[in-house]
Amino acid sequence: MSSATSGSTDADQPPGAGRSWWTRRTFLGATAVAGVGVALAGGREVLFGGTESGAPAVGYGPLVEDPDRLLSLPEGFSYRIVAQEGETRLDSGEVSPSDPDGAATFPRPGGDGAILLCNHEVGGDEAYPVPHPEGLVYDPQANGGVTTIEVDGEGNRLRHHVSLAGTHNNCAGGKTPWDTWLSCEETEDVLDEPHGYVFEVDPYDMEANRDPRPIKALGRFPHEAVVVDPEEDVLYLTEDAGGPNGLFYRYKPPAEQRPLGKGSLRSLADDDGVLEALRATTEDGRHVGDLSEATEVGTTYRVDWVPVPDRDAGTESVRRQFEDDEVTRGRKLEGAWWGNGGAYFVSSYSRPDEDKTAERHDGQVWFLDPRAGTVRLELLFAATEDQDEDPDGPDNITVSPFGGVIIAENGEGSVYLLGAAPSGEVYFLARSDHEDDDEEFCGPVFSPDKKLLFANLQGPGYVFAISGPFTEQL
Repeated sequence: MSSATSGSTDADQPPGAGRSWWTRRTFLGATAVAGVGVALAGGREVLFGGTESGAPAVGYGPLVEDPDRLLSLPEGFSYRIVAQEGETRLDSGEVSPSDPDGAATFPRPGGDGAILLCNHEVGGDEAYPVPHPEGLVYDPQANGGVTTIEVDGEGNRLRHHVSLAGTHNNCAGGKTPWDTWLSCEETEDVLDEPHGYVFEVDPYDMEANRDPRPIKALGRFPHEAVVVDPEEDVLYLTEDAGGPNGLFYRYKPPAEQRPLGKGSLRSLADDDGVLEALRATTEDGRHVGDLSEATEVGTTYRVDWVPVPDRDAGTESVRRQFEDDEVTRGRKLEGAWWGNGGAYFVSSYSRPDEDKTAERHDGQVWFLDPRAGTVRLELLFAATEDQDEDPDGPDNITVSPFGGVIIAENGEGSVYLLGAAPSGEVYFLARSDHEDDDEEFCGPVFSPDKKLLFANLQGPGYVFAISGPFTEQL
């Protein structure tokens, strides 16, 4: 995950000026990631604009300045540092690794609190690599991986240990319906072993994590996130890449492997099932070369799927195995989650002068409806020239059990956690003013009991637990 190079959404303009809009569409459903329902309806209220009169109708009020410049939160909210790279320590005695990124939570057996599985996007020059416990290492030359953090109901860290090591640039991923974590490598590097794979991590059974092996059937490319269709056992995957821009993928396992469950993905042969890339067309059949062509919320395309010739990218990157007229690309395809019978995914930004995309924007959220065979633009961040204090570059995204969604922003200047209420209005939930140039919010996810919101701040390397008067959003 890297920051957008320019542009933002101006929170200080009058309502409707240079803003993005939520659709009128209603989102209803359950997500395999968060396991909760969500209802989002929009009156096409402006992003960050409140009501047409300018008065905010949702959210928790203005952010209160944090004297430590870590997390400014609304009145009544507080945060606890669960882990910090180079400062807190693992159970084994080593310091906590650098660059916490995507995450998922699981119920803590026999108590309140949660088990948090946290990626570490360590690519080689970070100060604190993921340690290499015996039996949990894929490649001894790689220093990324996953740690498991157990916390009590107040967010106090009880245990912290490595659950996957020797992987590279572990970015986002996805929680499965069978309660495991799919950790994605955002890279195509070859060290002692090739990288660019998905690995499965069990939060409860460390023996299941021993002798890690990549799920090669899911392809080798710069993976960002993955979601699972719990009814059809189909996986959808995003690719964060440029030159050319990345693709959105579908993986269909062999019939004999269904239903998927613990151990199913790890047992797949490298060429099992079918990996395909999305190709979108307009209603009149015109091919859509890049998702940035869509400039209006509600834009809907038909989708087809094109088989990947060489999913392991033996001689050429997967995205380069297609001509531009064969597939539909997107700049920085980032976070994803499953809900309402489909896959929601983020395209972080578009810069035509840099990536040959059609239109400039500061972020999109799409909904893939596999039953209807369509993809629809649900949210658009309009591009503006102010690139310092205002949100831009949506990244990780998750469903809130209190209604709506939480979006992790990864842009220029201060970075934000944003909330989008069921009404369609968007509000500030948190801001960081840390001076690290590489800071970005990652991995927002609620604890199973809804009492804590976990969020990571990459760069300075914090894992936070946020508590406060969360309530149903109207």
